[in-house]
Amino acid sequence: MTRPIRLGAVAALREHLRGRLISPNDTGYDTARRVWNGRIDRRPSLIAFCADEKEVVVALRFAREHELLVAVRGGGHSCAGTAVCDDGLVIDLSLMKAIEVDAAARRAQAQGGVLWGDLDRATQAFGLAVPGGTDSEVGIAGLTLGGGNGWLMGVHGATCDNLLSADVVMADGRTVKANCNENADLFWALRGGGGNFGIVTSFGYRLHPVGPTVIGGAVMYAYRDALKVLAYLHTAPEVRH
Repeated sequence: MTRPIRLGAVAALREHLRGRLISPNDTGYDTARRVWNGRIDRRPSLIAFCADEKEVVVALRFAREHELLVAVRGGGHSCAGTAVCDDGLVIDLSLMKAIEVDAAARRAQAQGGVLWGDLDRATQAFGLAVPGGTDSEVGIAGLTLGGGNGWLMGVHGATCDNLLSADVVMADGRTVKANCNENADLFWALRGGGGNFGIVTSFGYRLHPVGPTVIGGAVMYAYRDALKVLAYLHTAPEVRH
């Protein structure tokens, strides 16, 4: 159990947030602590809905000052339930939904609370897409930081292969940019290494042309034909592409 938090300190944190700060005594607490995996039943001390990177820094510094365990929730879709914790502070990014698309440069910038459905709608207006997930309700943050398997990866790679930059709030409250030239070691770790290196508040992606027609589906073979199928896939030039 964590030590009690002074009511005055909670009130001060609430004043710094444009979003809500929810405690177990507030109406809507049970809804606010819920994540996609219904088997996860954890009770955080506070849930901070942050509206921008500055509020993430404020919430994180509050957690450090009061020695609170921190969980970060983007889409809240983690099967393991890592987006919520017992007795600690949940930093919720769901209000951070800004998306910018530069169609000419084939780049997109999206905040940490964006879902794949949001990003796909924004990029498809230009006939472009980021290789992303197979479920439109998955958050871009968790999927990207975990690697990111999706429909387009056979052609354009995993989601993390198409990450160009990340804005990150570090554990000490510093904000840094990570890319191939700045904080390159952190950038390497973020691309599939999970979310324990910092709180990514914004992602920069490479975009690819998609459409106007996309054909997809499953191809299945009998187990007895496995050797013939694998031999063909190994040698066929159209498959090697």
